Parts: sequence; C-alpha cells; structure tokens
Amino acid sequence: MIEISHLVKKYGDHIAVNDLTLTVEPGKIYGFLGPNGAGKSTTMNIITGYLGATSGEVKINGFDIFAQPEEAKKCVGYLPEIPPLYVDMTVREYLNFVAELKKLEKGRRNKYVEEAMETTGITAQQSRLIRNLSKGYRQRVGFAQAVLGYPEIIILDEPTVGLDPKQIIEIRDLIKELGKNHTVILSSHILSEISAVCDHIFIISKGKLVAGDSTENLMKQMSGAQEIELLIKGDNAAVQETFTGIAEVEKCIPLEQKDEACVHLNLIAKPGMDIREQVFASCVNHGFVILQMNPVSKSLEDVFLELTEKEGTQKEVLPEKKLHFVKSHFGKESKEDGE
Repeated sequence: MIEISHLVKKYGDHIAVNDLTLTVEPGKIYGFLGPNGAGKSTTMNIITGYLGATSGEVKINGFDIFAQPEEAKKCVGYLPEIPPLYVDMTVREYLNFVAELKKLEKGRRNKYVEEAMETTGITAQQSRLIRNLSKGYRQRVGFAQAVLGYPEIIILDEPTVGLDPKQIIEIRDLIKELGKNHTVILSSHILSEISAVCDHIFIISKGKLVAGDSTENLMKQMSGAQEIELLIKGDNAAVQETFTGIAEVEKCIPLEQKDEACVHLNLIAKPGMDIREQVFASCVNHGFVILQMNPVSKSLEDVFLELTEKEGTQKEVLPEKKLHFVKSHFGKESKEDGE
C-alpha cells in the first residue's frame, strides 16, 4: 500500500528523516511512535505530498508521490494535527467544498458527503457553523473530510490531541471502525492510545526506524530474561540468601516492603531459564509462604523508552514557510495565517 525507500529530509544541516525505509501493508492500523522531533510528522507530511523530500522514494498504491502526485494523493485521506477547517462554513458546505477540491464525481458527491457524515457521527450537525462546534465535533469534521471519497489510506496526525477523555474514547472507536475498510496510519504521543487501536507499530527516533512490528511481538523481543515479582512470608535475610543460592537466578532485587513480616523482591533469571519451579520448591523446603508470584512483563512505554533512549532525542526544527493544507493536498494556493 505504501513503500518508503531510503527517504531523507534535510533542513540545512539538520536531518529530520534519515534514510527511512518501511512498508505499509493494506488492511491494518499502524501506529507511528517517537519522541518530539523524531521525524514522525515530517514523514507523514511527505507521504501526503505536503512536503518534498531531499532524497528517496515514496510510492502510494504504486504511484510515486513526487512523480505522480495527483494519482498518489487520490489514494490518501489526511487529517493534520490541526484540522484544516473553514469555520465560517456549515459542516455540509465545508464537506461539499472538500468534495469539489478532491474532484470527486459530481453525480456522487452528495452521496459521499452523506456517508462521510454518517461514518463520523456528524449528520445531526450538518447545518451548524463549524465555529459553533465543540472541539470533539470539529475533530469529527476533520475525520469526515479525510474519509470523503473512500480513500484507501487514512493518515491521522495526533487525532486526539486536546480532547477530553470521553471524546478520546469516541475517536478511538471511530479509528477502529475506519480500520475495517481502510489502511490507517496514526501518529500519537499517547502510548495507551497506540496499543489500544493499532495492529502494527513503527518506532522512529532521530529520523531513523528503530523498530517495526506488532505490539505483542515488540514486547516479546524486548522482554529479555524472565523476571518475576515475589511477596514471601518469611525472614528477609533467609529468603534472599535462599534465592541468591539458586543457580538459575541472575539477580535478586529487594523492593519496598509491604509488610514487616513479608519480603518483597524481584528475581531475574539467567538467559533462557524458567525459575518458577525452583523458586516454589525452595520456598516449600525452607517453609516460606508464597503470597504473590507475578511475571513482570514490559509495557509499550518500557519498550518505547528503551529503544528511543538508545538512539537519543533531538530538538524539532520547523522549516521554511508552509502553504496551507489545501494547496499542498489539493493543488489550491492559499497562504496560512501566522506562518
């Protein structure tokens, strides 16, 4: 669906995207993760044709975004971090306007608008001025313009930023629904959001791809040696001495004590070892009572921090003046206020 090959984007001496290569397959929801300035938004803007590249190749459904921009952009619906809304229009007026800009078939434009409003739950708001809508509904209008005309790929840059918890849940549900019929690429700083809705995750740091896999596989790959958390009823010194004496135990790490009569600690096994049976047998032999034995698994946050800290972070640099989304995505010229 999307093929990115050796993509590079430079702003003077600053490298925003550094030899990035990845492939997006159809029918999945992809998450883009990375620290601020990692190159996520720059990559998404290049995919949509909003920015050019210093070098490399991007193909959308077989069309080169640089050599065949019109054909490539027809395959993409794009929701920037700040939705490109004209607040003096009603919802329907705005979507009709976007349908015209997208050059959708005239005889079907009204049908496309109706279905986009129904999909995003804004049919009841169609006659209201966009300026009078809540932030959550404005975000839904932004979604509606992105899905208008059934593009195969939906690209969403920080779609829940600034929303309240209820609105975030609603937008997550909407993204899952879109994922049934579209390939979705989602950028977010909220890791729970990525893990809740995405099938596949790309982690980018300092312009490079440092990991790309399903959430489950990423955490399996990064989990390393077995680690278990224990709460044992027994003498502290005796318990620690017993566990450090087990050959398969690499480390015995004391934790904050929950009760004076109990010992709270983590045991880390040597690579490839499963220490649960030995721990249980040792407790039985020494008369210790196991109150708790839980496996310690890495969260997506742990994986993210481990991968990005290895690569380091960088300060985001904003480039030259940008043109409004309408010009970059639809070929219309309109300068963006304040840029």
